[in-house]
Amino acid sequence: MAYDAPIDEIEFSLKAVARLDQLEGLPGFEAYDEELVRPILEEAAKLARDILAPLNAVGDSQGARLGENGVISPEGFKAAYDAFRQGGWMGLVAPETFGGQGLPRALALGVMEMFHSANMAFGLCPLLSFGAIEALQTHGTPDQQRLYLPKLVSGEWTGTMNLTEPQAGSDVGALTTKAVPDGDGSYAITGQKIYITWGDHDLTDNIVHLVLARLPNAPAGSKGISLFLVPKFLVNEDGRLGDRNGVRCIGLEKKIGIHASPTCVMEYSGAKGWLIGEENKGLACMFTMMNSARLNVGLEGVAVGEAAYQAAFNYAQERKQGKVDGVAGPAPILHHADVRRTLITMRARVAAARAICYACGVSADLAHASRIPSVRSAAKAREDLLTPIAKAWSTDMGVDIASLGVQVHGGMGFMNETLAAQLYRDARIAPIYEGTNGIQAIDLVGRKLAGNGGASMRAMLEEIDETVRMARSSNDPQFVQLAERLWTASKALGDATDWMLKTMKAEEQDKALASATVYLGLAGNVIGGHFLTRAALAARGSEDLSDRARKVALAGFFAETILTAAPGTLASITEGGSTFLVNSKALFGID
Repeated sequence: MAYDAPIDEIEFSLKAVARLDQLEGLPGFEAYDEELVRPILEEAAKLARDILAPLNAVGDSQGARLGENGVISPEGFKAAYDAFRQGGWMGLVAPETFGGQGLPRALALGVMEMFHSANMAFGLCPLLSFGAIEALQTHGTPDQQRLYLPKLVSGEWTGTMNLTEPQAGSDVGALTTKAVPDGDGSYAITGQKIYITWGDHDLTDNIVHLVLARLPNAPAGSKGISLFLVPKFLVNEDGRLGDRNGVRCIGLEKKIGIHASPTCVMEYSGAKGWLIGEENKGLACMFTMMNSARLNVGLEGVAVGEAAYQAAFNYAQERKQGKVDGVAGPAPILHHADVRRTLITMRARVAAARAICYACGVSADLAHASRIPSVRSAAKAREDLLTPIAKAWSTDMGVDIASLGVQVHGGMGFMNETLAAQLYRDARIAPIYEGTNGIQAIDLVGRKLAGNGGASMRAMLEEIDETVRMARSSNDPQFVQLAERLWTASKALGDATDWMLKTMKAEEQDKALASATVYLGLAGNVIGGHFLTRAALAARGSEDLSDRARKVALAGFFAETILTAAPGTLASITEGGSTFLVNSKALFGID
């Protein structure tokens, strides 16, 4: 795979759109300096281009396989992981106390975007470790942090998240894995977990599993779930590895994509584990890990979309077909207007999703580090609002863009050996990961919106209004047009928000929830258009006229093709749910 990391676009989105500069000098980020951003991105780009990308097709064709002693990774993956670990990439955002570099999460998102673009199956391994580190930082005991965090932060060990069981998918409260006290402070964990990403592998000496299980006499449902730390190999007090624990992979799922990422069936047979956090409060602890994973999965949508765009753009320059004025013989299909329209659609939507994810990362950093309580509170509300949008809107986008990439390739895109086909197959899991996108939509309207009476969305709309004012005051016809499109779309989102809040309160929740996915899509469209307009405004003073023109072109195209649909989407939200509920029983034969 030929992958060329869009360093300029990533850096610009981090600095000018997500406003990474807000973090400089804050507690916990003493090691951060804006001058570090470019060198870090450049080094990550080398690893992505030279090591990870060439293994993407290898991993897809070979896949992970289960041997007598556990999972065997595809050829080259062990050496690639060693390069990743030696580069210190696992510890970017971890505190220096545990061997990390103390850098912003948003900057790590820029790095991980490149790794996921180059090789999504590989990138899934550190993605879960990031979440495990955050969960232990927040909820682990001092002994757990001492024994496990330094090795996780260094990348010498990896982490996993074990929720799903055959009878308990998104309904985590239905899980049956048991945890019985051993009398020495540990617990015997027994049960089976499925769909465990990188649940076993040969890249590291140890794997730290975070496992949801039930204590004896625990309350039924989600209120009776606890979280446990279960290592593949037991760890002695001096940090050295001990005996093999009672956990193993007993099967690998056969998937349509991400073949190099082992998706494991894990069996726990009296495995020794230790409680993380309080008894029966495991779901709250696990949500620390899940929220981290949700943002990073959203980033996978951005990454696959970027890779699909690059592959389609390269193919469009090489593939010759049809006649074009001024070109002798068959012309590269890039000359055809419909192909160019497809490519700019891909590029604009990827840029919008990138900005949403990075802005969510900056909000998360501010919520943690700001010295001002009101800023921390506002940033936390913004992070909570953007997380389901970043996850769902971006991953839906990634699938759509990968599909457009196949379309640009034509018949070649439908051939399994092409990158376009692999990206399409790989992308499809992301809208399912970490709570399906329907669940993200329910979370958005049921918790993030209704939970604070719409205050977080109103704050977002006020920020969008400021962008509209700035674009109008430029007196540049292109920006004035952008402002009008963004204002109209923002008004539609505001009206949809008012309707959602009113309907959720009026004991008509089914009507609201039936339109939740459409509402999330509208929110992503408007917020994405806001960030693209902000990017165009930030580029106005650029000495690089071509760069300015590109930013304006992307924002303008997005505004004319996506934001203009907002009023119709508003009608779909307010009326579509009613129509659906009235007729759905007859449609589906439900009594």
